[in-house]
Amino acid sequence: MAHTMFASSFVSGSHRLVSQSHSSSSRASAVRGRVPRRMQCRASQEPPPEKKVTRRNIVNVLYFGAGAYLTYDLVQDLGLSVGDNALPVPEYEGIKGVGSIYKVAAFAGGCFWCMEPAFDKLGAGVIGTISGYTGGPEANPTYIQVAGKETHHREAVQVVYDPKLISYEQLLDGFWRSVDPTQADGQFVDLGPQYSTAVYCYDDAQLKAATQSKASLQASGIFGAGKPIVTDIIDASSLPYWPAEKYHQNYYVNRALRYKLYRGLSGRDEFIQSVW
Repeated sequence: MAHTMFASSFVSGSHRLVSQSHSSSSRASAVRGRVPRRMQCRASQEPPPEKKVTRRNIVNVLYFGAGAYLTYDLVQDLGLSVGDNALPVPEYEGIKGVGSIYKVAAFAGGCFWCMEPAFDKLGAGVIGTISGYTGGPEANPTYIQVAGKETHHREAVQVVYDPKLISYEQLLDGFWRSVDPTQADGQFVDLGPQYSTAVYCYDDAQLKAATQSKASLQASGIFGAGKPIVTDIIDASSLPYWPAEKYHQNYYVNRALRYKLYRGLSGRDEFIQSVW
């Protein structure tokens, strides 16, 4: 009985001690959790930690920006231009003096991106080059229509030149040295009648000069003995020329990186170097 009373008393006392200990611990925790008002003010006034610009951040921004730009550019390459880029440029790109001072010639040599520099590099006598479409009856053709074989047009380049500084024969020579006139199904990687070669002549003098030039080139055998030159010589005196969308004008200058990549993969330069 005494042991029982003692045990009961001991348990009761222990319970009180545990309760008191727990209560004291709770009060201490509460006291420790309190922050003096002055300290709270100081804490609220402290600036947030500074965000560091890491190399990864920079790479991510550049990668995203380049991806967005290339995607936008590729969409337009496919003919889905928007705004001013989707509109054709004015006749002769607004060059004054055509007919009185300057003359005009037209050539189809495959992708018109590659044919503008072929004439621009000939010198000061070339006043301007305008990418466009010609040869078919369809009015106001678009890049998507021509590239998709929905018209009878070819991609072409119209050359505005000063006959006092450069002759039509020199333009013909520049043309022959920029194409494969023996390829009938297009030019290099661009296949289809819309990319086949032709010389569009606006008067009898051009028609005569182009015909003689083709015959001389055939006789030279420079492209291989017995290999026919299939470039068409066409009377274009009554054929309209439709300037292409602004996006495609001076492509080799305005989008030099993409142009060099495309041209480097096309095989055009390798062929030209192997012949000339």
